[in-house]
Amino acid sequence: MDIKVYSTPSCIYCVKVKDYFKKNQVHFTEYDVSKNQKHAQEMVQKSGQMGVPVISIGNQIIVGFDKAKIDKILNLS
Repeated sequence: MDIKVYSTPSCIYCVKVKDYFKKNQVHFTEYDVSKNQKHAQEMVQKSGQMGVPVISIGNQIIVGFDKAKIDKILNLS
């Protein structure tokens, strides 16, 4: 499954979601939207949000670190 995390270095919830994925051995691609305008625009287009983190799991979008939703989509619980 294709998982993308749109984040910034200063966002505590971005760090938490990336740590959560690493802990659960979930492969993801990280995009630092503070340094890459193309990915920032892609994030807003997908989510309608300017806030981070935005997580794209397949065709589903999660705004923020919603552990319950991530667990449900990835069957982690």
